[in-house]
Amino acid sequence: MNIISDEDRPLPVLMIPLRRCGSHALRLRLNFNSDFYSPYPLHIVDFMPLLPLYGDLSDDRNYFQLVVDVVGLQAVSMVKWPDVVFDPVEIFEVLSGQTRSVHKVAWELLLRVGERHQARVVMDKSLDNVHYAAELLELLPQMRFLNVVRDPRAQVASINRAIIHDFDTILNVRTWLAAYQAADRLLAEHPDKVLTIRYEDFLTDQQTALRQVCDFFGIAFMPQMLDIRGSAEAAQIAQRSALWSSNHFPPIIAHADKFKQQLSMREIEIIETACRPYMERYGYTLLTDANLPVDANMALEAEERSRQGRQQAWEDLKQKNYRDYILRQCRADYLANLKLRLLREPLAAPPKPAALAS
Repeated sequence: MNIISDEDRPLPVLMIPLRRCGSHALRLRLNFNSDFYSPYPLHIVDFMPLLPLYGDLSDDRNYFQLVVDVVGLQAVSMVKWPDVVFDPVEIFEVLSGQTRSVHKVAWELLLRVGERHQARVVMDKSLDNVHYAAELLELLPQMRFLNVVRDPRAQVASINRAIIHDFDTILNVRTWLAAYQAADRLLAEHPDKVLTIRYEDFLTDQQTALRQVCDFFGIAFMPQMLDIRGSAEAAQIAQRSALWSSNHFPPIIAHADKFKQQLSMREIEIIETACRPYMERYGYTLLTDANLPVDANMALEAEERSRQGRQQAWEDLKQKNYRDYILRQCRADYLANLKLRLLREPLAAPPKPAALAS
């Protein structure tokens, strides 16, 4: 059993803070450099609600079950990591004496696939993991973060139409705020580990933005990055899902303002009211008075709209793109079945603290 020190492994990078920020566009272009590797993300955030059901991870049986299930999650991913098969027994044996964490397992898989590609830098595009940045830095102190900010109106409008989040502006602007606030905490505590770029700046000047990112990672900018049509992976995922259909084409600058056709002025004011400090910080011009806070009734109505919207979105996906639907449903079923099994066959709970002597 060979244990490689963290210093001898690729530099780990996490992209943050929230999906639908042009993250695939950046990932696919950076992948032109052979020193860099970023596969389709595992999105371990969807696994996190199950974590308490694994009980005490110091128990070998519990931790082995966790390793097996995370390896299984990778196996049911919508986009497979090419030419790689993980042995959960071997993964467990390598990790068993180290700090035990679901993030440690997920990053072991990612670092291994990066090493297989002989990369010096490996990036996880699981942006939601911004909420676990502190734990990740304890596990991987050398980690760096690529903070990709986007106009909240455009990002929320995109999220509203994606099957991966909620289906209402009020709910998704809360998700946006929580992610950006988590990124702020990281920036305040570790400013030297974070590079912040605006998606809109990438749209208007790909080369400058990509050079800035490459310099931060310590890799070379490649002219090929400017022509995404040369990416076989971009062509592949563009055919897999409507969410990724634009990834095989150059970015369209006019799409920065597409939200004006996608959102009502009421929705725009809700977003601007909640996100005004961030919009002012990052240079996004307000279109309203930004004076429409969300009250409890509005939030309840949003929950119901989102529930109905989710049902309709899955039905629409089933009818319009059966392959996308089946692949997503397979992963969702895997997670649901894990939950049922863990509830049916509980694992060992953490030991109870010893009673105080009277």
